[in-house]
Amino acid sequence: MNTYQEIIDNYLADLKQILDQLPKEDLLKVIDRLVQARQEGNTIFVCGNGGSASTASHMVCDFSKNTRRSGAKFLKVIGLSDNIATITALGNDEGYENVFAMQLEPLVQEGDVLLSISGSGNSPNVLRAVEVAKQHGATTIGLAGFQGGKLKEMVDLCVVVPCDRIEQAEDVHMIIDHILTISLSQH
Repeated sequence: MNTYQEIIDNYLADLKQILDQLPKEDLLKVIDRLVQARQEGNTIFVCGNGGSASTASHMVCDFSKNTRRSGAKFLKVIGLSDNIATITALGNDEGYENVFAMQLEPLVQEGDVLLSISGSGNSPNVLRAVEVAKQHGATTIGLAGFQGGKLKEMVDLCVVVPCDRIEQAEDVHMIIDHILTISLSQH
């Protein structure tokens, strides 16, 4: 049995290795697209399932507040994971797989961006939102772990965290949030 010290040391060593292997080229493409969305006045929608819903909410907060600067357009960002009453009503009446897609349908426009977060890359509600965004001509961006799941194949841009532990995928998704926020605060 591992001691707590071994668990800590192994977890942090694995996380460092994952960060060293993060596909930075893919991250640069995401930054470029989000900067473009800001410049063109497009809306960025963010959604995530489970723990990734918390990451999505955190990202919306960071994008809304921490990217403001004098002389730059405000970033228009909407979280699809935040309204629990809407999510439970849609889940009950329309099916849980539609909780983001049904919110997105009347709002998304051509040129907008959907940033979807799914640790496994296989969350049906996230995948359904991607389908709706694509139908409306929005750019689709995914953050996933493991091998990227179905999300990697569906989206226009995807950053796949090279790991097979959900906890570490979620850790790195938060780091990506902060990288994106800092980048957007400067451009």
